[in-house]
Amino acid sequence: MLINIFFVRHGQTYLNMYYRIQGLCDAPLTPKGVLDAKKAGQRLSSIKFDAAYASDRPRAIHTAEYILARNPSPIKEPVIDKAFREENFGYFEGADGEHAWHMIGGPYGEDTYNKMINRWGMSKVLDMIHDADPFHDAESSAQVKKRFEAGLKRILSKAHDGDNILVAAHGTIIRWIAYYYGNHVDVSQSTANGSVTKMVVKDNHPEVVYFNKTDTKNL
Repeated sequence: MLINIFFVRHGQTYLNMYYRIQGLCDAPLTPKGVLDAKKAGQRLSSIKFDAAYASDRPRAIHTAEYILARNPSPIKEPVIDKAFREENFGYFEGADGEHAWHMIGGPYGEDTYNKMINRWGMSKVLDMIHDADPFHDAESSAQVKKRFEAGLKRILSKAHDGDNILVAAHGTIIRWIAYYYGNHVDVSQSTANGSVTKMVVKDNHPEVVYFNKTDTKNL
């Protein structure tokens, strides 16, 4: 049994544009963000989706709707599943990204999110954010893993051999998925708005085969 799952990061939001950290908090898509979603839909228009999912954040739901509007699939609304939410950044929700990463990573010599990930990996960085949150609301890597795996299990329980499945989600969780399930997948760069990350599940074994794709080659 082989299932193809296409994870798409939502289009740019106003908080993205202002370089604010955005996890559980939400902001509308900018005009560029709408275009990001439409371009993703166009890139994926040759792949007919057999099922579609989105996190419960409006930015992901709207992105899924724009993609499905350009798809030959009769599905026009995604199934909403909280498992595909962005990481909860707790105290750092809405914070200026540059300031937050300097606060968390600076004492250890790394002052940007990408530098932190390049040095310690996604799992460690999520745990660092969790540990730095004075309110203890930021999710740890283990918490993200638990909820994502529950969502993936729900997808697979309804899937059929050969299905192509859309999941509209978020930058950090998609990056975490690529890091955790990828075999030598390079996650050194931020997940682009509207980019596509593909997971292939063969005989219940998930593997990310590419990350952060923004072109139509070998989708």
